[in-house]
Order: sequence, then C-alpha cells, then structure tokens
Amino acid sequence: MIQAPATPPSSRRRHDREIISLAVPAFGALVAEPLFVMVDSAIVGHLGTPQLAGLAVAAALLTTAVSIFVFLAYATTAAVARRVGAGDLASAIRQGMDGIWLALLLGIAVIAVALPTAPWLVDVFGASDTAAPYATTYLRISSLGIPAMLVVMAATGVLRGLQDTRTPLYVAIGGFAANGALNAGLVYGAGLGIAGSAWGTVIAQVSMAVAYLIVVVRGARRHGASLRPDAAGIRASAQAGVPLLVRTLSLRAVLMIATAVAARLGDTEIAAHQIILSLWSLMAFALDAIAIAGQAIIGRYLGADDAKGAREACRRMVQWGIVSGVVFGALIVLARPLFVPLFTSDRSVQDTLIPALLVVALSQPIAGVVFVLDGVLMGAGDGRHLAWAMLVTLAVFAPVALLVPVIGGGLTTLWWAMALMMVVRMVTLWLRTRSGKWVITGASR
Repeated sequence: MIQAPATPPSSRRRHDREIISLAVPAFGALVAEPLFVMVDSAIVGHLGTPQLAGLAVAAALLTTAVSIFVFLAYATTAAVARRVGAGDLASAIRQGMDGIWLALLLGIAVIAVALPTAPWLVDVFGASDTAAPYATTYLRISSLGIPAMLVVMAATGVLRGLQDTRTPLYVAIGGFAANGALNAGLVYGAGLGIAGSAWGTVIAQVSMAVAYLIVVVRGARRHGASLRPDAAGIRASAQAGVPLLVRTLSLRAVLMIATAVAARLGDTEIAAHQIILSLWSLMAFALDAIAIAGQAIIGRYLGADDAKGAREACRRMVQWGIVSGVVFGALIVLARPLFVPLFTSDRSVQDTLIPALLVVALSQPIAGVVFVLDGVLMGAGDGRHLAWAMLVTLAVFAPVALLVPVIGGGLTTLWWAMALMMVVRMVTLWLRTRSGKWVITGASR
C-alpha cells in the first residue's frame, strides 16, 4: 500500500506486539456497541416481526444520531496520542477533557431534537403502519442515553490516545452484561415489551459513562490537568472534528439510504436487513480494532517525529486487516446455520437474509483494508481527505442503491451495492496512503 523498503523482521515483530497489545482489548470494547443492538434484536425479534421491524428503524436512527459524533473518539485519540509521543501528558489529558465537555453539550442538543420529532423521523424512514408505533417508543426512550454514549466516545478517545485499550474493554464487558440482563428482565420479566429493551440499554449506557468519567478524572488529577470546561478548548475540539463529522455524516447517509430502501421493500426485508446490518456492524467493529491500534500508534509515532516507524506500522496493519477480513468472511459462511435462528424463527426472514449474508462474507477482505487505512489516516489527523473521499463514495453509492427497487433482486442486490461502496472507499484510501502526504510529524498537525 505504501512505496517504501520492506520492513525488517525485527521491526515487524515490534509492530505486531504493539498492534496486538492495543487491538485485542480494543476488539472487545468495539464489539460491545453492535452487541448491544444484537442483544436487543435477539430479544425483541421473539416478540414478533413488527417489533423487530420497528427496532430496525429506531436503531438505525439512534446509531446515526450517535455515530455522526464519532469524531469525539477519533479526533481525540489522534490529538492525545501525538502529545503522548511528544512527552506532554498533562496537555494530552487536557485535550481529552475538552472533548468530554463537548460530548455532553452535543448529547443534550440531540435529545432536544429527537424527543419531539421521533414520530416524524420514523415516518420519513418509511416504517410501516404496524412497525411505526414500536419504532417511536424505542426511539424516544433510547434517545435519553445519547449524552452518556457521547461521553463514552470522548473518554474512550482519551484512553486510546494514552495507549490504554484495556480499560475500555473492562467497561464494555460490564456494560454488555448489564444490557443483556436488564433487557431480558424488563422485556419479559417486567412485561414492558420493546420499551423495556430501550430502558435497559439506557441504564447500561449511563453506567458506562460514569465508569469512564471516574477513570479520566483520576488521570487528570494525577497529571495536574484542569477539569473545568474551557470555551476555547471546546471550540478548538469542535473545529478539529468538522472534517471527520462530514466524513461520518456521509457514511451514515450510506447506511440510512440502505435501511430506507430495505424498509420500502417490506417488513420481511427490513427485518432481515436489521439482522444482517447488526452482523455487518459486528464485523466492522472487529476489523476496526486494528484501525484503533493504528490511530494510537500512528499518532504516537508522528508526535515523536518518527515518520519511518509510522510508515512501517501502516504497512503491517494493512496486512493484518486483509488476513482478518478473510477469517471473518469464512466465519460468517460456516457459522450462519448456527446464528441465524437466534435472531428470528420467521422462515421468510431467514430465506431473505441468507443470500445477502453471503455477499457480506465475500466483501470482508476489502473491509479489512478499508477500516485499517481509515484508522491510519485518522491517526495522522488527515480528516480533510477522509471527508472528501467519503463524499465521493456517497455520490457513487446513492444512485445505485436507490435503483434497487427498480432493477429487482431485493435485499441481495442492495447488499451488492454496499459491497460496491466498500470498493470505492478502498480505492480512495489506498491512493491517499500511497502518496505519503499524510505523514506530517510533530505534537500537533
């Protein structure tokens, strides 16, 4: 992917140790988010197909509302890692605190918008008359957990930048366990139905945010970093995140278009799409574990003025991404008879999702390259290019996806359009990485 001399075996082993030490814990933490949705899907799916269809629409809207602010984690990781590489821990944590305050403010703003507009958003998304009430209920309740999730993102970015991915793993395990227990108890034990699933997730999310804040506040006090909000710092964090916000909005637009098209294909198709999207997200977050390692490692190398180390680490991580994608694709194919019945007993939904699931499996090696290079460029602070690249991808994907109901093929054709989207992303990221223009050293970009 990069024009450079071959990496010596000793350097490869060193990079492998760094990647493994950060990526393995990051994997556990990252998969917690799609696992939250998967647990909700599995529990709600047995209430009925309309409930699952409602969850599909609400989950897509909620994921969009949270994920468009993923720059709170990504930009913070890169900025903190650069300062760690430069040896300035106090400044690194102060940068992270600005991100946490920004996260809280943005979360409150999202709630103010989501609560009154929930029925309209569900209607715009194309939910059927039978699914819409369930989608509205789930959306309104779950939106209350958005500030907590944004705080979790920002605090996670601080810890990743400090080269700590173990603490997020422990918090994620606790949150996942709590979410599963609360969902089962509230949905079936308390008889709250889909509302119980939403409340269980909110409680788990708030608990995770509290745990993160305890860790970050302790670190700030230990290194003498201020905890008070700083208007200039919050504004700078917001400005630094704008390119990544554009990039993420474009990516979320892709996923929203896909879900909207699936919704218009019918309840069976949107229910199947929700299951596939949950699994696709799980694979994406698993591959993104290497990208998270890339953000932290690349940022640290560039902050320490080690351009050669950054290039070598990038090359090695791409190799890891390809191999991981092949493995995940094979697992999807081999394990599908085991996990598909866990999500739904509706035979028509099962028959609809299996061909599309095979498309997802075939595209996993491409996804491995995409997520790794995405993480490398984020770690380098190359947000402007990421924004333009994703806009190009959206421009290619949108017309193809919107033609799916016209050209036929149903859900499988829609997921071939998703595979095309990943190919376009890979090409744009590869060209940028190959150019070497992302390699800019120093404590700040």
